[in-house]
Amino acid sequence: MKQTQLLKGILEGCVLSILKDETTYGYELVQKLIQFGFTDLSAGTVYPLLQKLEKQHMISGELRASPDGPNRKYYSLTEEGIDRLEEFNNQWEKLSDIVNVILKRG
Repeated sequence: MKQTQLLKGILEGCVLSILKDETTYGYELVQKLIQFGFTDLSAGTVYPLLQKLEKQHMISGELRASPDGPNRKYYSLTEEGIDRLEEFNNQWEKLSDIVNVILKRG
């Protein structure tokens, strides 16, 4: 899947949704997204997004000890992130309905 602005916007909502359910670290988050079907996704796409979301106070990061090596930064959703996710879900529902109508006409 080619990296586009549309995909990046969708990816943001997906990351927020995953973090709503559980606190996780970057590599684990990438693996979850791949399992969900973002098969061409790379860490080089996800880590800048995590940095952006943290800078915008949508998520918070906390360094924790890792049993396998260096500390890991675990991310969780903030109140602002919960609000952004709700907004994303509302916009996605409306937009996907419109796109589906257009694509299925005929």
